[in-house]
Amino acid sequence: MNPAPTPATAPAAAAAPDLARVRHDLRTPLNHILGYCEILQEDPGTPAGFQPDLQRIHAGGRQMLALINELFDEELHATRQQDLFQLSHDLRTPVNHIVGYGEMLQEEAAATGHQHLLPDLQRITAAARAWLALMEKYLMEPPAAVGEPAPPAPPADEVSQPTARAAVTPLHGRVLVVDDDEGNREILDRRLQREGLEVTLAASGEAALRALGEATFDLVLLDMVMPGLDGAEVLARMKSEPATEKVPVIMISSLDQDDSVARCIEAGAEDYIAKPFNPVFLRARIAACLEQKRLREGEARFLAQIQQEKQHSDELLHIILPRDVVAELKASGEVRPRRFENVGVLFCDIVGFAAYSDRRAPEEILTHLQTLVESFEGIVARHGLEKIKTIGDAFMAVAGLPAPLDNPARHCIRAGLEMIAAARAHPAGWQIRVGVNVGPVVAGIVGRMKYQFDVWGDTVNTAARVEQAGEPEAVCLPAAAWASVAGEFTGHPRGRVALKGKGEVELVLVRP
Repeated sequence: MNPAPTPATAPAAAAAPDLARVRHDLRTPLNHILGYCEILQEDPGTPAGFQPDLQRIHAGGRQMLALINELFDEELHATRQQDLFQLSHDLRTPVNHIVGYGEMLQEEAAATGHQHLLPDLQRITAAARAWLALMEKYLMEPPAAVGEPAPPAPPADEVSQPTARAAVTPLHGRVLVVDDDEGNREILDRRLQREGLEVTLAASGEAALRALGEATFDLVLLDMVMPGLDGAEVLARMKSEPATEKVPVIMISSLDQDDSVARCIEAGAEDYIAKPFNPVFLRARIAACLEQKRLREGEARFLAQIQQEKQHSDELLHIILPRDVVAELKASGEVRPRRFENVGVLFCDIVGFAAYSDRRAPEEILTHLQTLVESFEGIVARHGLEKIKTIGDAFMAVAGLPAPLDNPARHCIRAGLEMIAAARAHPAGWQIRVGVNVGPVVAGIVGRMKYQFDVWGDTVNTAARVEQAGEPEAVCLPAAAWASVAGEFTGHPRGRVALKGKGEVELVLVRP
């Protein structure tokens, strides 16, 4: 058992009459405990199921008498100094057992209809608590207090009698109980299982760490004072490991360990429970910790859900809008319209699509159109173009927006030729026309309810009319745009064609 860092010591030898008075005062409540316990053991109305706990109470009382005779003997007391921390622990442990078993027997008696046993059981626990008060007086107060009259134990009839355990909502969760004292472990095990909890026991700090490595727990009840790794060391190791740092810990302490408890709370413990265990406080603090853990886990799930939905929203935005536009929209909440000076605009549509649609079921039309558009999306992405939109069977993309490209016409022509080949190989056997133009455009977002990134300007209008004036399975572009790529492709004159709003324009065709 770990001693206190700087153990206090008792005064050098108290006078013999004082020690005799101490022994007398400390024995008196123990005699009450033993006497009432023996009465209950001999009572024919005591259920057989009560006898094991009564035997534990009786054994604890006898142990206490032996400790008092040993620790407050005049000769031994005069020749040695006592480690008050160790002495307090040795004396308190068995009386904690007496209180714990006594309270459990009271609850069982009230629940099973054996109310006639309650007065004597109440006298046992009252005497045990009076003994704890005496121990605090004689061990922790100045020497002048020794020999003063002992405070009387409260009469049993002045202490509220327990009633049958009211129906409460069962607790749920896995709890690890860590205590080197077998009696404490058993009391906690029985109490917690009665509350509906699943309990695992560990008799040392090392065993606790092994259990935490093998299973997950919702709560740890951790004794402060243990041989080997004490509670503070186990807590520190738990909080240093990602797998266990979020597991709530309640420290099990004695009444004189306030400083150590405070350090453990600062190190991450949620709460503490003093021995002997008060069943009402025990349940309340465990329930509070489990509820806090449940709320934290719910909050983590909620945040993860928000993050997942945010990611999904971002993915949708990237489907609808170019990446750079999404970044600006998220940063400022708006996208300012911009003018881009050298942009390639590509339009294409399916030749004879209206006639094709009149002879097909809607499901077949949409299935074929979906697969073709998906292939077009892949093609324009490989050639550095950005898809703008589809309208019916028409497909529109741009090159050099928002990021500039060295020769937008080249990228558009290469993409258009590959799109022609893809349409030809499609199960529907479609032919397409592709029109390309290069020049300045204005780009931005239209609408508030449903975002639509679009481009406007004469360059866009001309590209659409060039596509309409082109031929199936060819990329058509004005001679002005052709001039920038004339040495890279084979062009075929289309001649001068009248375009709406533009007059006659010289067009060039590029075929696969």
